[in-house]
Amino acid sequence: MKRAIGLLLWATLCCLSIPAWAQHKGESLGQQAQESLAQKNYTRARVLFQQAYEAYAADARYREAVACGVQAAALYHRENDYKAAFALLYGIERMLVSQGQRVGETLPALRYAVTRERLRMYIKLRKSGSAKEQLDKLAEWEQTAQTDSLETDLLYAQANYCYSFGRNSEGDAALDELVKRYAAQKDYAKAEACYREMISMGRRTGNSNLMAKAYDRYMHWHDSIQQVMAQARYDTLQAQYDAVQQTIAQKDDALDTRSRTVAALCVLALILAAGLVAGGVVLMRFVALSRKQQKDIRTAREHDALKTQFIGNISAQMRPTLDTLDGSQPGVQALKDFTAHIEQLSALEKSLDQPYELSEINVATFCEEIMNEIRGTTKADVTLTVNAPKLMVRLNEEHTAVILRHLLHNAAIHTPAGGKIWLDFKKRGAHTHQFVVSDTGCGISMEARESLFKPFNGVRDLTQGDGLGLPICALEATKMNGYLSLDTEYTKGARFVLELHA
Repeated sequence: MKRAIGLLLWATLCCLSIPAWAQHKGESLGQQAQESLAQKNYTRARVLFQQAYEAYAADARYREAVACGVQAAALYHRENDYKAAFALLYGIERMLVSQGQRVGETLPALRYAVTRERLRMYIKLRKSGSAKEQLDKLAEWEQTAQTDSLETDLLYAQANYCYSFGRNSEGDAALDELVKRYAAQKDYAKAEACYREMISMGRRTGNSNLMAKAYDRYMHWHDSIQQVMAQARYDTLQAQYDAVQQTIAQKDDALDTRSRTVAALCVLALILAAGLVAGGVVLMRFVALSRKQQKDIRTAREHDALKTQFIGNISAQMRPTLDTLDGSQPGVQALKDFTAHIEQLSALEKSLDQPYELSEINVATFCEEIMNEIRGTTKADVTLTVNAPKLMVRLNEEHTAVILRHLLHNAAIHTPAGGKIWLDFKKRGAHTHQFVVSDTGCGISMEARESLFKPFNGVRDLTQGDGLGLPICALEATKMNGYLSLDTEYTKGARFVLELHA
């Protein structure tokens, strides 16, 4: 059993290796045949070409097989063994017909090569009719293949046929078309090779008429092409000269441009230098002015600090005297409140750079508690509303309450019966939130808005309020890294916005 399996594997490997061996054999035989042909050992070359053809055919490499087979047939008819040559070409064509039927194609390019070799043999045998049939077949294969190289080769075959059988005018037309194509491609070497091949063919076949005709046309073409080539060389030199002149002109333009650029840069440098000098003078004046302004600012701050200290000292000195007076009198109580506010304002101004401590509070509970403090202080039927979510917020509860309490107290004073007061909380960012106090009272006049948060902005009847409540609230907001503002777009009363940044 094991022996049978081993034999089966060996047979399988042999079958798989046959195509690779045939391929290698065909290439090797073809290379040896080319070497023999180069050494003019025609018989050996013919045998090797035929063996290479058979090897390629066995491997279904039909393009290489046809090339080698046609070469072998050419060498047969070189030895005047036309029977063997025709037989070999017949076998090649049968192979191509069979393959064409399998793939559903006529393989025109490959059959063109076989037909061309038959044409050469019929021309050499001087069989005009048979040669004409092969020439017509060549034209059919060329039309089917639609290949530029076959179209050029067909013109050469037509010229060869016509000159060989005395149809010189037709041969001239074919040769002229062939040369015209090469000339259009500026491939003068191939055009010259066509003429030389015609002369050589006339010499080989003993056709003196063909040889004379081809030589005469070659000389005429050679003279004309020399003029064309001379003109082409002249045109090339002229183009080179024009290019050099253009380059020189471009360099001259570039030099002129650079000269103008350098001149412009020099002028610009002078302008910049003058500008720098002027700028230096202006800068010196600005520095001097800035120093004076800084000095004035320092002096103003010192005076403001002295003023604040002076006011605070006066308040402190007034308090013992005020404490001896009857607090039930409105004027005395107003003076006490005024003194307390001045001390509070002075303390805030001195401690603005000392922030308050923050803590987490429930903003909904906080807002409800602040709003409850003014219940009972409002006029009849005033609606109190709180819009605040149950949210933990980081702020200073005590001083935020001071500001909101003052704003709500003012709203309660100025909101008529049946009005509304509401406190809203709005989250504006991860660390930014707003408290908004709105009412439907009389609002704030345009004249009062300009100095609303400024202390000591006029002479007042202290029994009607000292006007320091909002300035104190504004300083409290500043110390909590925020600000207090009036919403000027709200027109149904007054609306204050306290924005804090945690």
